[in-house]
Amino acid sequence: MYYQKVATLADVRPGETKQVSPRSGIHILLCNVAGIMYAVKDACTHDGGILGWGGLEGNIIECPRHGAQFDVITGGVVAPPAGTPLLTYAVRIVGQDIEVGLEA
Repeated sequence: MYYQKVATLADVRPGETKQVSPRSGIHILLCNVAGIMYAVKDACTHDGGILGWGGLEGNIIECPRHGAQFDVITGGVVAPPAGTPLLTYAVRIVGQDIEVGLEA
């Protein structure tokens, strides 16, 4: 695994999300939950809805298509119709940079 810079802390304030694509075909949603950064795959596991178009309430993101909800800390499903957890990514902060862990 290697880490890649995808944003800065100023780009994602507490309670906000930011969509990033560190390389072709990888779409990640950064989520700032009370000052702690998390990263999940930016696609609902139910039918691929873009989670970045939904709303973040605390640590819960809701898919705008059918209302599935996920915990962005664990990736776990909170409300159906999704049944499969989200892929989560390791996050580290280096200075003011947000980096996500990617497979080589």
